[in-house]
Amino acid sequence: KLRALPSYPHPRLLPNYWEFPTVSMGIGPMNAIYQAQFNKYLHNRGLKDTSDQHVWAFLGDGEMDEPESRGMLQLAANEELDNLTFVVNCNLQRLDGPVRGNGKIIQELEAFFRGAGWNVIKVIWGRGWDPLLAADRDGALVHIMNQTSDGDYQTFRANDGKYVREHFFARDPRTLKMVADWTDDQIWWDLKRGGHDYRKVYAAYQAAMNHTGQPTVVLAMTIKGYSLGTHFAGRNATHQMKKMTLQDLKDFRDSLRIPISDEQLEADPYRPPYYNPGAENPVVKYAIDRRARLGGTLPRRRVEFSAPQLPGPDAYKQIKKGSGKQEVATTMAFVRLLKDLIRDKQFGERIVPIIPDEARTFGIDAFFPTLKIYNPNGQNYTPVDAELMLAYREAKNGHILHQGINEAGSVASFTAVGTSYATHGLPMIPVYVFYSMFGFQRTGDGIWAAADQMTRGFLIGATAGRTTLTGEGLQHADGQSPLLASSNPAVVHYDPAYGYEIAHIVEDGLRRMYGEGQEGDAANLIYYLTVYNEPILQPAEPENVDVEGILKGMHKIAPANTEGWQHTPARAQILASGVGVPWALEAQQLLADDWGVAADVWSVTSWNELRRDGLDSDEQQFLRPEEPAREPWVTRCLKDTEGPVIAVSDYMRAVQDQIREWVPRSYATLGADGFGFSDTRPAARRFFRIDGPSVAVRTLQMLAKEGKIDADIPVKAADKYRLDDVTAGTSGNAGGES
Repeated sequence: KLRALPSYPHPRLLPNYWEFPTVSMGIGPMNAIYQAQFNKYLHNRGLKDTSDQHVWAFLGDGEMDEPESRGMLQLAANEELDNLTFVVNCNLQRLDGPVRGNGKIIQELEAFFRGAGWNVIKVIWGRGWDPLLAADRDGALVHIMNQTSDGDYQTFRANDGKYVREHFFARDPRTLKMVADWTDDQIWWDLKRGGHDYRKVYAAYQAAMNHTGQPTVVLAMTIKGYSLGTHFAGRNATHQMKKMTLQDLKDFRDSLRIPISDEQLEADPYRPPYYNPGAENPVVKYAIDRRARLGGTLPRRRVEFSAPQLPGPDAYKQIKKGSGKQEVATTMAFVRLLKDLIRDKQFGERIVPIIPDEARTFGIDAFFPTLKIYNPNGQNYTPVDAELMLAYREAKNGHILHQGINEAGSVASFTAVGTSYATHGLPMIPVYVFYSMFGFQRTGDGIWAAADQMTRGFLIGATAGRTTLTGEGLQHADGQSPLLASSNPAVVHYDPAYGYEIAHIVEDGLRRMYGEGQEGDAANLIYYLTVYNEPILQPAEPENVDVEGILKGMHKIAPANTEGWQHTPARAQILASGVGVPWALEAQQLLADDWGVAADVWSVTSWNELRRDGLDSDEQQFLRPEEPAREPWVTRCLKDTEGPVIAVSDYMRAVQDQIREWVPRSYATLGADGFGFSDTRPAARRFFRIDGPSVAVRTLQMLAKEGKIDADIPVKAADKYRLDDVTAGTSGNAGGES
């Protein structure tokens, strides 16, 4: 059986081995900071003693050019994360060339980290340099070291001791004299860089662990390809070089003192012998003993926790009652549910709201006085709104993680919280609420890494939709996040229209993540809900609600009412999601009142899940054609209905187009394709032809094409509703900040 490691740490490939992914570059440093923050958060809230836990991030100097690598440093300093150490491997090279050929990356990073408030430890020169530095009474050697660029240091190591003597020490007669009695081999082998001197590295690590009140960065100078010979060491092409020459193998053997003879290597240079010192080797025995004393081998991912007691039906009762005569947006409906879940005495403490400075927009500011915002330093000032009911309150044991204007950091925080079941054996539920446009579009890479790390939790894309968020720039208008979410296999997206749908979706999400018997990839899910800030009347949950349909992706909410009709009407099926459901209901009424057409309305809670269900059905038929074919949910719902199918949402048409191949009859989609439209909601919806009248006209066109109604009716309808006039739009309510 072949056993091997992937080239990068991917927890999903080795779920019992790797715990943290490392790609894309920049995510590692960022996630390490927020992991350290979360460890302190657990401790300060009294949920777990993490005082002996320490986060180490091993990084590259080239990676530190990524904005995420340096952009969060101030948080670690502000929160005094002395449980965090960065080790930056400064080999001075990227894949293509030097990191700072004309400069000095270590000094640059030192200034950056010190300025951000970190403790900086530099490990630049190995102990072989110590006697030379001790003899450097007038500073000539230090001067040359400081004047030599990183590009030259790289070149020195790609050559030999003679080259170093002639091009480094010979720059000053005093330094050349220092090595006059040294052989070229001594210069080459004895003058190591600090990152290759285990004693100096150990001393640096010990100093980092003993330092308190600040995070620490260890800047260790090394050589890329060290010990692999002159063809590899310091070469720009090192990353792409896959084979060693016979001489490279011999040099490698010599540098590591491996007891393999020339004859063994020469026998087959392409299959050199594998050297294992053996279980009785004192070094091996020492290493195994130390790991055992420290808790076992690393890396190792442990998933050992007791399933939490999930909230019972009472937690969801209120949101299922509807809003009566009060208009409530789905964002606010979700926040009300979140409040009820947090109140649950057995489960509430596990829920961690995460906010990127938009709590007031989402209505979460109501949590401030009771839950409080986490700050390890407490609140040492009087907030300007101290006398108000919803004052800004910070506390050392605060419940809310308020990460500031920082979506990338919020996703890193979401990842730390959502993997607590594995990293701490303590299931915690992150609920990250954000402007939907600034989720997958802005931080999709971080969400992909979260999925790779098998994060469990809820992403709430608030103020969703292309036309629903008014009063903001077009860059806030989200018309594509469901499509982006569909590309992540771990993300389950829902676009609910009503509060009672949200209740069932959240309840099922918690069950799938942490219910009894749920484990592995089936439980490693990220739920993404798009909710809106447009107030509507929230209906109470119907007595015969189709819970299965809500969870699978679509359910019928309004059958056509043809009672008392004197004719046999043409029929149609209207599918809509989220804020588009009221437009479908409006279209249903227009079709009935003005044209005598009977249309059923379906709430599509998830286009994405419907597509996955269809693909699963196709896969089953492809791989097991001898078995009875499983019917996709879309087909099952629509097969016994009549008329064309029209689909609409506040997103681009490609979202609705996902289910086309499983719709059993003619199918048309309407969507908000484009950059947006700065006007009122009704005007924007008319501009994109997704409002109630537009849905009605498209339905009539489909019926006319099928010969079910006269061909001139769609033309008359378009004229009647002034379809080309954006000022004639009426679909949508004003107001609604949350």
